[in-house]
Amino acid sequence: MGAPTGPRVCVVEHEAQCPPALLGEWLTAAGADLDVRRPWAGDPLPVDLADHDALVVLGGSMGAGDEATHPWLAEAKALLRTAAETGTPALGVCLGHQLAADALGGTVERNPRGQQAGVLEVGWSPGADDDPLLGRLVGSARRGVQWNNDVVTALPPGAVALARTPAGELQAARLAPTVWGVQLHPEADRAVVASWAAGDRDDHLERGIDQDAVLAELDAARAELDAAWRPLAASLVALAAGHPATR
Repeated sequence: MGAPTGPRVCVVEHEAQCPPALLGEWLTAAGADLDVRRPWAGDPLPVDLADHDALVVLGGSMGAGDEATHPWLAEAKALLRTAAETGTPALGVCLGHQLAADALGGTVERNPRGQQAGVLEVGWSPGADDDPLLGRLVGSARRGVQWNNDVVTALPPGAVALARTPAGELQAARLAPTVWGVQLHPEADRAVVASWAAGDRDDHLERGIDQDAVLAELDAARAELDAAWRPLAASLVALAAGHPATR
């Protein structure tokens, strides 16, 4: 078997409960060669992106400012800055989105309205359909999975908001010309969300959130979500193919 010939994508996984899941499957199907780094398990992160054509930074339960307890977060932010400086396509998912915003000069804070959890409406901004990465999703991705306590409250200089909730919380943005962030979780299948729900069970019981109903809604929306968000992987791979790494 020959060596992979597709774009090489560095994927940063922050914890076992937040794997690439569906996004990883879609990227591979679109022709990407995934290099998944698990710093929580001791994997080193690359010092730069010279050997990669794109970067994906996944979600996690820690906060964007928790470098003291999760020191690799500083390295992930440095990689996101490198992506912006070198024109390497990069996508941050939930925590990854927050890390990218923080790394590039934005602000991340606890959402005063509380946790966002479940299959939620996506409020695409006017003109978002022209975006090089997310534009093709605008007509189809009307809903997405969210599971987050923190949100980006101030964009980095020059960033463009691409989607917001009805209350105004940022859902997607082009944080630099080749760096994007989505507060949503396109990668999350039922098993992944169920693990998050188990971790939040006590809090949800106290707040009266019916986790069974949330998971049932996810099951009912599965085909819709897959069809809507799968093109994100193809778009990222296409951008990566146009920015080959120097190897």
